[in-house]
Amino acid sequence: MTIIIGLVVSLVCMLGGYMAMGGKLGVLNQPWEFVIICGAALGTFIVANPMPTIKDTGKALGDAFFDRGPKHQDYLDVLGLLFALMQEMKSKTSAEVEAHIDAPDDSPIFTAFPNILKDRHKVDFIADYVRIMIIGTARPHEIDALMDEEIHTIEYDKLKPYHAMQAMSDGLPALGIVAAVLGIIKAMGSLDKPPEVLGALIGSALVGTFAGIFMSYGIAGPIATKIKTVRSKQVKSFVIIKQTLIAYMSGATPHIAIEHGRKTISSKDRPSIDVVEEQMMNVAAPAAAE
Repeated sequence: MTIIIGLVVSLVCMLGGYMAMGGKLGVLNQPWEFVIICGAALGTFIVANPMPTIKDTGKALGDAFFDRGPKHQDYLDVLGLLFALMQEMKSKTSAEVEAHIDAPDDSPIFTAFPNILKDRHKVDFIADYVRIMIIGTARPHEIDALMDEEIHTIEYDKLKPYHAMQAMSDGLPALGIVAAVLGIIKAMGSLDKPPEVLGALIGSALVGTFAGIFMSYGIAGPIATKIKTVRSKQVKSFVIIKQTLIAYMSGATPHIAIEHGRKTISSKDRPSIDVVEEQMMNVAAPAAAE
């Protein structure tokens, strides 16, 4: 939603200032200039990126427009799920814990957090490292290094749409110049026309330069930055999982391990310790009833 608000403010101020200076909006109505720029930008985007990245860019645009980064409850769900699993590892046999991670869809622990269960990548990440932990042969620093490598790979993949959009944004000013040059070529074919006609042709050609620069720095670039912001917040959930599980492997109790994970959350989004304690009590209650 902030993207829409920002674009509206940008367009209103830009066009309003242009009109206040005496400019005529009709001069900017050059649809074929925009077809040239947008079509060339889309074509180069398709040339530069494999199909999985193109598809993921569409998803990333949706994430950016609807701000689908993790929210307060999402962080609580991650911490609650990890607490339940650590309590299970502390009090149950390896076989009983493995039953949860082998079939998350049938596990009462995972099904208590349906939003996490929808994210198969996150579920697999948790399950893989809990499985390694219950085997009991790996040391914390080894798992720490392995998690770092996997999170780095996840972040690299998550940010591919950002890099693709930023590359397209960087090319838009040059494509605007291409559209302007084509307009000038058209104007050069009308040198025998009256000055007012020739001036209108040159003015319409320069719209291409304006459009390319504005679409780069006013639309594509900011949207790319928003994609990076949202996708980076999504990766943060994996860092929370890592810090929590490593703390538990290093000998911390589930309550202390959860605090390790909570501290990695941005202060703006971080749930208070009281809220987390309440979440852990809610998680522990069903387990105690069993």
